[in-house]
Amino acid sequence: MTGPLLKVENAVRHFGGRVALDGAHCTVPAGSIVGMIGPNGSGKSTLFNCIAGTDQLDSGEVLFQGKRIDRLAPHAICERGIARTFQLTRLFRDMTVLENLVAVAHSYSDRQAVDNARHALELLEIGELMHKPASDLSYGQRKLVEIGRTLMLRPQLMLLDEPFAGINPRLQNRIVGYLQKLRDEGMTLFIIDHEMRIILQVCETVWVLAEGRIVTSGPPTAVRDDPRVIEAYF
Repeated sequence: MTGPLLKVENAVRHFGGRVALDGAHCTVPAGSIVGMIGPNGSGKSTLFNCIAGTDQLDSGEVLFQGKRIDRLAPHAICERGIARTFQLTRLFRDMTVLENLVAVAHSYSDRQAVDNARHALELLEIGELMHKPASDLSYGQRKLVEIGRTLMLRPQLMLLDEPFAGINPRLQNRIVGYLQKLRDEGMTLFIIDHEMRIILQVCETVWVLAEGRIVTSGPPTAVRDDPRVIEAYF
């Protein structure tokens, strides 16, 4: 494959009279960690929803591995190799942590699904929570389990919707380490978050979205000092 793993071109999405995406665009190279930042209401989650298929663009294109996916159903996009986490975790509260991971496993025997789940939990250093009900987890623990459940899908591209929001700096730094390890193992990660410090630390390229449009993009140091970014945030 030539070109980026993911490419969004001229993405437009309206909700009634409100413009959520106004010609937004971005690219995500294979084997990279790419970030997107922007003020509240800038359209970040809408863009992720359109990439993952839970919402549809009014116009524009989303290409994955060079092929259009913007009219596919969410399950078909997932089968192509894209999985996501959500800003608000969506665990099955009455199931254990292990059961939450096994529940999303497909095309595996029960034994293989359990083995994969155990491996994901050990990778995230939460193996001791395996038999704990999801309803008993802290907010930060639920974030880690959500990442683990996404790993069960073995995606080529993981979309992470505010993985650092509302958790303490120590856990934030742990998650950074996990994401870098996944990247080193060949996974591609696309992150949206308000934690600019972490996005600038972990991402190789950062896209800045404001009022549904990309205002700038580039290496973290260039984005941090860009007057358009300062204006969008302050």
